[in-house]
Amino acid sequence: MRLTYPWFLLGLLAIAIPVIIHLLQLRRPQRLIFTNTSFIQKAELVNVRHRRVQHLLVLVTRVLAISSIVLMFCQPFIPTIGPEKSSTGMSTDVLIDNSFSMQQPSSMQLTLLAEAIAEARGLSQLVSSRDKLTLRNSGGRLVNVGEYQSKLDGLRFTSRSPLSLINATHSGINSYNSLFVLSDFQKNAFNASHFDNMAKGNELVLVPMTPKGVGNIYVDSIWIDDAIVRVHTNIGLHVRLRNGGSLVATDCPVKVFLNAKQVAAFRITVMPGKAVATVVQVQVEDEKQALGRIVTEDTPVTFDNAYYFTLQPAAAIQIHEIASEPLTQQLYSNESLFKYAHSKPQSVNYGLMRQADLVLLREVSQVDAGLREELQAVVKRGGSVVIVPTALVAGQSSHQQLFKELGLGGAQWEANIVAPELREVAMPNSQEPFFREVFGAQQRAVTMPRVAPLLRWSRTGTDILRLRDGESYLASFVSGLGKVYVFSAPFSKGYSDFAQHALFVPVMYRMAMLSYINEQLPAYRLTQNTVALKLPVVAEAIKDITRGTDEAGFRLVKDSLTLIPAQRVLGHELRLDLPIGMDTPGFYQVQRGGKVVTTLAFNQDKKESELAAYTAAELRELVGPDRPNIKVLEGGAQGAALAKFKAEQTGQPLWRYFLVFALVCLLAEALLVRLATRRLGAVRTKLVV
Repeated sequence: MRLTYPWFLLGLLAIAIPVIIHLLQLRRPQRLIFTNTSFIQKAELVNVRHRRVQHLLVLVTRVLAISSIVLMFCQPFIPTIGPEKSSTGMSTDVLIDNSFSMQQPSSMQLTLLAEAIAEARGLSQLVSSRDKLTLRNSGGRLVNVGEYQSKLDGLRFTSRSPLSLINATHSGINSYNSLFVLSDFQKNAFNASHFDNMAKGNELVLVPMTPKGVGNIYVDSIWIDDAIVRVHTNIGLHVRLRNGGSLVATDCPVKVFLNAKQVAAFRITVMPGKAVATVVQVQVEDEKQALGRIVTEDTPVTFDNAYYFTLQPAAAIQIHEIASEPLTQQLYSNESLFKYAHSKPQSVNYGLMRQADLVLLREVSQVDAGLREELQAVVKRGGSVVIVPTALVAGQSSHQQLFKELGLGGAQWEANIVAPELREVAMPNSQEPFFREVFGAQQRAVTMPRVAPLLRWSRTGTDILRLRDGESYLASFVSGLGKVYVFSAPFSKGYSDFAQHALFVPVMYRMAMLSYINEQLPAYRLTQNTVALKLPVVAEAIKDITRGTDEAGFRLVKDSLTLIPAQRVLGHELRLDLPIGMDTPGFYQVQRGGKVVTTLAFNQDKKESELAAYTAAELRELVGPDRPNIKVLEGGAQGAALAKFKAEQTGQPLWRYFLVFALVCLLAEALLVRLATRRLGAVRTKLVV
């Protein structure tokens, strides 16, 4: 027999208490003078003899009761028969999956996390008082049993799965180590690769927590019909809902909120593992960024019931035309989405040009070095440049230099032709991304514009419009962070009738709308490592960071929580690394210098909402026969295998038997005292008689 807590043997000193009480009860008999004492002396001798025996028996029962109670607290056990493991440096590691999928209910009407914590408390019995434990969720430090229990009490749900810590190492780990992993083992979060880097001398025990089957509806994704959000205009918000549970989710209420105002509500039924998409119409009321929520009211898994998103109304797209006459002024001024400006080639307003999203360089006879430099700056910051060539031979050399500086390579110009030959433009493909949703469902045969190309480019670009003979008329090229659109023919009469054709308006609109810069997504995930921002509002801040004059940098603020992420600037893009402690979904303001730059919406990883998990049998099949140091034991209410494993590791516990023996001794003491009281009463009655 061995003792788990031998220092409790100090409690045996309490045996002195009943011994002292026994000695105090040994009183000397008092002599009484009576007329006839023969009968009394006989009775007294008999009473004293019985009393001494009873006192000794009471003393023995008290001593045995105290000894049994002390040994019970020492946690005695009979060790198992077999090769002993050295307890020197031995550590038992415990890893509890506290991701949000553990919010599922178990068969005992507890959450899987609560049941896993209860199992982990029982695992502390596997170590003796000299050994240490490690709760890997709280770091790799070895702690005693008391501190281990305290760390279990502090476990909370987290958005990041801790199963990646299975192969983690920590200081203090020695040649022999046992790791217990208690998890629901989701199929999309756990696989055989978690065993690859495991040391051969270590033992891994997988304890699957079996959930009760439930349905779980969550928002898989959202998208809108148009990339540009306009104020007071109906927006088709597509919502894709998915059931990640194992049961049918019937008639689940779904509500859509925009700026704390409910804008839509519906009910939906989704089969297990299936998805259903629906469309709701919403409107943004003002120019401010709209904060939206989609709430699904299903239970008992509630961590993914709210999906957060943002809708940013588009700012006016700045159009700057550089030409002798403002050809597109009426075109862009008819739409409030665009803000038009015009400059003549001799007096270009470079201030407006630096703010422009799209610069239209139309038939400029001479492109000087200053203008070429500003055009390069436009594409470097992500803007777009549209080049319509000039018919003048004198302007070809400056255009050729512009093409080279923009990275388009050289261009081949047609010889000076007195009478240009007009050729018909081919019908564009409606499936091309540029013309998506531009044409109707049924395309009719229409008369296409006719043009006389003056140049061909050596670099291969993306053809948007072609001639019927296959030659390119309008092509796009990537330059810097922006795009360059090049027409092969001027717009002037004699070279093209494209400006008078019905196709002119959608093509010019499309180029302008594609130049709009807004890389912010409607929603992000808490599990992604980096968020990239390419917003106009952060352009000045990026300059400050690049110059080293920005001391505060950017902060992520949610209510009273303020986080300072790692920040990097790559070109004109700001990248924020999400801090590890960022676990709460919702809206986070991106602040700089106390001012709100923008607001980002963060949600849980949708993989966590897929509740399909491995059973114990499937885990054993996944482990295979080639890994004898990995065991799979059922946990929870069906955890007979885990209980048996604990007994095999700790031996046969004896504290229950000592508890029963102590109770028997206390009962015997009570009976002896009661019997002694009755005998004393009987003797006194005889004396009176």
